[in-house]
Amino acid sequence: MDKVRRNDRAVWLQGPSAVCSHLPKAVPDPWRLVLLGAPGVGKGTQAALLDKELHVCHLSTGDVFRAAKNHRECELSPAMKSALEFMRRGELVPDSFVLAMVGERSACLRCGGGFILDGFPRTLEQAEALAEFLKSERLALTAVINYELPVEQIVARLGGRLTCEKCKAVFNLTERRPKIAGLCDICHGKLLQREDDRPESIRVRLEAYDRSTLPLIQFYKRTGQLLTIAATGAPQEICSKTLTALTAWRSRHVPVA
Repeated sequence: MDKVRRNDRAVWLQGPSAVCSHLPKAVPDPWRLVLLGAPGVGKGTQAALLDKELHVCHLSTGDVFRAAKNHRECELSPAMKSALEFMRRGELVPDSFVLAMVGERSACLRCGGGFILDGFPRTLEQAEALAEFLKSERLALTAVINYELPVEQIVARLGGRLTCEKCKAVFNLTERRPKIAGLCDICHGKLLQREDDRPESIRVRLEAYDRSTLPLIQFYKRTGQLLTIAATGAPQEICSKTLTALTAWRSRHVPVA
């Protein structure tokens, strides 16, 4: 268990009516980061590691949607109800509903302790909306980190990924093998390979990601905020590489507000 009391991100996960149990300490120049990366690149793992190292809130849109599924319908905002309907049908959530959901949680972006945005923005429209919001609040992004990994390595990584059918814990045949083959270390549930983690499905997902993210990459290149990191090596090695690059980056760049 962490010796430092962790923020439970209640406002981010539950909405503006909630109260966080513990807020990060406000600092003069907080880290405000956006993380980009293709499926399987390890972006979520890096977000969690950076969260602990930089003492900022990890704001994942995926976590918001997963938490919302467990809420009673009367507790959901209209935007969240609509977003979940799209997800139940297997459709992408339109930008308007994603922006409304993030807008409901704008206090998290104003937090004096900083943030790591994971899963937002995903489109050019979302990136432009985020830039306008930060400008109106006189806030600045430190950097937009883009994790890159060769396609063949992503296919190999995702192709070996196994998910517990009960607790949803994730294992990997090359990086995190279960102690007992086919069984979860945590709950002993059966480990399965997701349909979208099969090689043919992975390549389709990567092609779709490239199409949707290219305008986003170009946008942040134009604003001078893009920092590319090679996502090779063990998770802690990549995190150390990221922290070193961020320190050097901050010394050379004035944040764009």
